[in-house]
Amino acid sequence: MINKIFNSAKDIVKDIQDGSTIAIGGFGGSGMPNELIDALIDQGAKDLTIVSNNAGNGDQGLAALLKAKRVKKLICSFPRQKDAYVFEDLYRNNEIELEVVPQGTLAERLRAAGCGIGGFYTRTAYGTLLSENKETKEIDGQGYVFERALAVDYSLIYAKTGDRWGNLIYNKTARNFAPVMAMAAKTTLVAVDQICELGDLDPEIIITPGIFVDRVTLKNGHGA
Repeated sequence: MINKIFNSAKDIVKDIQDGSTIAIGGFGGSGMPNELIDALIDQGAKDLTIVSNNAGNGDQGLAALLKAKRVKKLICSFPRQKDAYVFEDLYRNNEIELEVVPQGTLAERLRAAGCGIGGFYTRTAYGTLLSENKETKEIDGQGYVFERALAVDYSLIYAKTGDRWGNLIYNKTARNFAPVMAMAAKTTLVAVDQICELGDLDPEIIITPGIFVDRVTLKNGHGA
């Protein structure tokens, strides 16, 4: 019997190793898997490469992981926000590496990894600093940049509801990057608000099918 339900966030992050590349869902506070991040901080993995939409807010969630100095590199679209002071201090002190990727390009690089596509051409960032040292090509008179797929070791995401097979639905904009991050990861770890019985989710509303999910726990624990 397939059962991907785990007792707690602590249980599902316990084997994350130093040096892992981890995608973390969320857009600001929407869809951020804070409980999984807190468990990762307690677990102790370091020298991480983090893929995220932004560089964290305040001193919670992703910002707390940065503050603990567990991250060596951040790949994101929006590193500068008014409350991203933790990242800004680390960056100014040369304590973290940054790779800026336009938001749509970031999503497509993750999706490409999940679909087994090596990369793609996009007009975004052509002729800018972000295209330096990348392959470029002219197609129908327009300049394009080749962007490589972005596969990750783990994805940490949050969903509204899941079942024991790992099928997921999301709450409106909390969906954001989670589906493509689940596709791009070798191992996808999920915190959910609710675990339902197998068959209760209408197949027509499932956003992330269980084939892309490895472990699920309730947001406040006691998942099994």
